[in-house]
Amino acid sequence: MNLTRHRIREVAFQTLFAMNANPKADPIQLFQALIKSQDANYPEYLIQLVDGVNKDRKALDDQISKYLSSDWTIDRIAKTDLIILRIAFYEIDNVEAVPDKVAVNEALQLAKEYSDDRSRRFINGVLGNKIK
Repeated sequence: MNLTRHRIREVAFQTLFAMNANPKADPIQLFQALIKSQDANYPEYLIQLVDGVNKDRKALDDQISKYLSSDWTIDRIAKTDLIILRIAFYEIDNVEAVPDKVAVNEALQLAKEYSDDRSRRFINGVLGNKIK
């Protein structure tokens, strides 16, 4: 199964979004539905992103909170934006093969596809402060 890194991030985002709404959802079933394939050889990077973000969610949220202005909290961030930020923070902190700027650009691309301009600017600001 050949998926681009961008498509892997997109499927990871969609999977994490679905699991946010239904924590008991099976990621493998979600992969099958999203990729439209019964092939069980899902990219290792997809599994790493989904498992890593799920496992480290509390730590990721704590890190994200450090970069929010004083009048913002994690609970106030739109779920789509929060999941995009979690993926980007996970990649920046845990995936050496992905340069920080690539993680930021990919997050902004996901925001462009799944959110709006205001959210994209917000995500850019948070991530920009992170990688300074």
